[in-house]
Amino acid sequence: MTEPAARTVRLGTRGSALAITQSGLVAHMIAQRAAELGLDLAVKIVEIRTQGDVDPSALTRLGGIGAFATALREALLDGDCDLAVHSFKDLPTAPAPGLRIAAAPLREDPRDALCTVGGADGRRLSELAPGARIGTGSPRRAAQLLAARPDLRIVPMRGNVPTRLSRVLGRGVREDGPMGAAREPDLDGVVLALAGLRRLELGGHVSEILPAGTGRGPSVMVPAAGQGALAVETREDLEREDPELAQVLTHIDSPGTRAAVTAERAVLARLGAGCAAPVGVLAAPAVAGGDTLRLEAVVASLDGRTVVRESAMAHLDEAGALGERVAQALLAAGAASVADLRAGTPTRGDLR
Repeated sequence: MTEPAARTVRLGTRGSALAITQSGLVAHMIAQRAAELGLDLAVKIVEIRTQGDVDPSALTRLGGIGAFATALREALLDGDCDLAVHSFKDLPTAPAPGLRIAAAPLREDPRDALCTVGGADGRRLSELAPGARIGTGSPRRAAQLLAARPDLRIVPMRGNVPTRLSRVLGRGVREDGPMGAAREPDLDGVVLALAGLRRLELGGHVSEILPAGTGRGPSVMVPAAGQGALAVETREDLEREDPELAQVLTHIDSPGTRAAVTAERAVLARLGAGCAAPVGVLAAPAVAGGDTLRLEAVVASLDGRTVVRESAMAHLDEAGALGERVAQALLAAGAASVADLRAGTPTRGDLR
């Protein structure tokens, strides 16, 4: 007698190497938890091409909002996949009608990293030559770099992780799709998310992990809200539609990660901040393993000359209120006059 075939769950993802790697991690978690629960689930990864993967101008025009998430969400709503994996920092703060975040797995390190020639033996931020050329496509990173080193020359850049690394290291970095072609080196360094580098097994190129604060010393580079965290999104009626999958997703959810990201995204929502606004925000346990969050947020002028910084603490259960409180403190301290908080917020026409 043959065994019944495993039921297949379709997981939607972008086609970049990083997105596929992240989705593979989630697929493994789902299969592992399903087996522990005695459920026979197989996970099939379905690549969905998004506007942001094929059109670099979309990232500028939409400020990142919707450039990566929209196509995945449409595939979910159309029934072309059963769940989708996003980088949390790519998701708009407003909920999508008909969808919900069913799981936020344990977060990778949210900090940013400086990559220079030589990797771990390369130059750190304080050791860069005067006027060094540093690449980043993020106003948040650019503003904080200039706050720390006003002499740096910030070079705007786009593309997937290998493309950005190749501008420091040359063509030895592997290619990664239409936005991931290798480039000749023309920069002294790039700043990238540590989580993405580690997930792509490129962590050996990190010269310095930039301090992010959270009460453990001075911060140089406060990350983007949700950086290093993944969001597993499903249709809102999943518990009725597929109770077994809903149960599995509950078991891969990390309450600590969900609380931290909730607090961070509440700051953005209260500020009305677009994806191109120079805003950094990070929540982390005040004490390792504890149930109190410490949240630090920063708004910087694009030239790095003015920085507004606020922090506060609250219980995990009050994560949303904590974020709103810190955002209100930033506004009271003049954050709206320091930077264009709406930068990168798409107009109605952009979203058509």
